[in-house]
Amino acid sequence: MTQTAVRVRGLTKRYGEVRAVDGIDLDIAAGEVFAILGPNGAGKSTTVEILEGYRKRDAGEVAVLGADPGHPTRQWRSRVGIVLQTSNDTAELTVRETVRHFAGYYPGARDPDEVIARVGLAEQAGKRIRQLSGGQRRRVDVALGVVGRPELLFLDEPTTGFDPEARRTFWELIEDLARDGTTIVLTTHYLDEAEALADRVAVIARGRIVAQDRPSTLGGRAAARATVGWLEDGERRHLETGTPTATILELTGRFGGEVPELTVTRPSLEDVYMNLIAETAR
Repeated sequence: MTQTAVRVRGLTKRYGEVRAVDGIDLDIAAGEVFAILGPNGAGKSTTVEILEGYRKRDAGEVAVLGADPGHPTRQWRSRVGIVLQTSNDTAELTVRETVRHFAGYYPGARDPDEVIARVGLAEQAGKRIRQLSGGQRRRVDVALGVVGRPELLFLDEPTTGFDPEARRTFWELIEDLARDGTTIVLTTHYLDEAEALADRVAVIARGRIVAQDRPSTLGGRAAARATVGWLEDGERRHLETGTPTATILELTGRFGGEVPELTVTRPSLEDVYMNLIAETAR
């Protein structure tokens, strides 16, 4: 039986009359990369903060690595890594000093210099934090989250401020951690990031999970009709069909070979996500 890293039943959090989290049930397997998606104000950050032990719940059952995060112990915290959306850094310390300092909090921490290099800050290791750009400071946050070799890593919008090359490097780091068996809970507004990294995704809207599945099958995506496009008589043609292979064969016969500017597309993760959010808003 697959071990469960996170188990949630009936999770509820209210702010006055507003139910920010409204009866969420959730299971995340050990070693899984799980992405939580949702618009601002949907309840995803509150949910994750409860799992991290930063916010108290009003109702429901929560177990993270077998313990209640509402009553965290020092030993439990040593097993969890957190990259917050915003953080207060030690501006006068260098990157190396900061990462080495945090490494001292954990038994069996990773080598600080190796972590610094892995997040793309080797050339900035001797610089003070206040001298770094916003994107470079974000990389320091990631380094601090992974240096303790956590069993479970929470990443809240981790690549905000990263350039495309830095994002790809970060993705490789997450893939390496996942291969090592680290459970990762990711919140992100970049749907391509969720698709590239996550084994499963959950979409939260109005405090509830409205869909949960693999990125490729979320919201019936895999079974959705395809759109075949091609160029004919100088015009762009499109046909929506449930049998794109048969359509392509028919076009191949019509053109006697290659079909001009042939394309086959299915709904993207973004398309499915936007439809789910729109349906919830009705």
